[in-house]
Amino acid sequence: MVAEVTSGLKRQFLIAGCLYLGQLVLGYTLGWTAPVIALLQSPEQTILETPITVEQASWIVSTSFAGVLTGPYIAGYLCNVIGRKPVLFIGAVFMIIGYIIKALAKHVAVIYTGRAVAGFGNGMLFVINLVYLGELASTSIRGTLLTLTGFSSTFGTLVVYCIGPFVSYAALSWIAVGIGVVYIILLFFIVPETAVFLVMANRRDEAMDLLTSLGRKDDIDDVVAKANEKPMSNKAQMAEMVTVKSNRKALFIILVLNILQQFSGIIAVISFATTIFELTGSSMESYISTIIVGVTQVGAASIAPLFVDRTGRRILMLISTAACTISLVALGVYFFLYDNGYDIAEDLQWMALVSLVLYFIAYFSGFGIIPNTFIGEMFTDNCRGFSSTFTVSIGWVFGFGVSAAFGYMLPAWGPAVTFWIFAGACGIALVFSVIFVPETKGKSLLEIQEILSK
Repeated sequence: MVAEVTSGLKRQFLIAGCLYLGQLVLGYTLGWTAPVIALLQSPEQTILETPITVEQASWIVSTSFAGVLTGPYIAGYLCNVIGRKPVLFIGAVFMIIGYIIKALAKHVAVIYTGRAVAGFGNGMLFVINLVYLGELASTSIRGTLLTLTGFSSTFGTLVVYCIGPFVSYAALSWIAVGIGVVYIILLFFIVPETAVFLVMANRRDEAMDLLTSLGRKDDIDDVVAKANEKPMSNKAQMAEMVTVKSNRKALFIILVLNILQQFSGIIAVISFATTIFELTGSSMESYISTIIVGVTQVGAASIAPLFVDRTGRRILMLISTAACTISLVALGVYFFLYDNGYDIAEDLQWMALVSLVLYFIAYFSGFGIIPNTFIGEMFTDNCRGFSSTFTVSIGWVFGFGVSAAFGYMLPAWGPAVTFWIFAGACGIALVFSVIFVPETKGKSLLEIQEILSK
């Protein structure tokens, strides 16, 4: 029996590893703009007729959200109709098409289009990855498998940070296409449909065989009981999301955390990392600072999976949001001193890099990962697809706004005020977590529903 469980856990990690390759491309897409914007703003290196403006750079970042906002809704509907696995295929195909468009682009409008198409695929992959992993994992490792999505994303960002300064604009996109093709091959040969959907599709024998192979034989009755109903329409899922008390509370918690995530400025900071370091006046090459930040992200994202099933989700959130607040306040202080010509700023040039490094360590060890874990844990099975889509897309609406506004905020208000605004959002997230966020460590999905129903 022990050997069966161990073998099953290994298979769970293997399947999750295939999904993480798709998650890696999401991080690659997020970080893609940092080296590309620096290249397109350079008169000597740009592939366009003229270098792009700061405002155009903001739109290159934010047009990805045009696709990201629509992709999850399509995915949320299809995942309960045709299954989780086919939706992963579809998302990967759109992501590949988007990168092909970007690779061939010679005009900024074509880059916008490629970003939107790739964003559509990325939005589908992001939501269904969380749904799939939440249904795949045993209770003992569910938190680890879900939080490893953050590690995978940050590793993808590190990859593009490292290779971006040394390859051509087109090559940077073709590399993503290659990763996407490998991902599709792994999906076809290794990743099965989830047991939850198999039950929903009246394929119970297949579901029981799958759960047995995953070392989850004891969970068969629970999965059958939870997924016994037929797939619900989006309208019915929306109704369950707002009428069931546990879903309503989950919606409130996850929505607020997702919105505050975006107001922490994470998308803007990652996307404009190279540009931000150019503003600091540091003698260090900006791309080297960017790579250091990328390495930091990966290291930080590896912290949460190690502790999330030991110390718990809530304590990581509290430590993370507190540290994010402090580091962004410090970064704002440096820019205030530097932009106002204080002599001490020259002696504090290290402060910008250290502050950003600490910010990424704090963010990706908790604040950037735990809310996604909650998405896979807190909603009931029948409405998890739509609820995941809804909460993520609302957060991304704010992400679009912050990313589009960043290029205007910097010249209008200066980096000091901009980063203090981001720090304020992290501070609000800390207070919110103290008051509203429950601990879900070691709890089954049914137990979590009971906690949220109180």
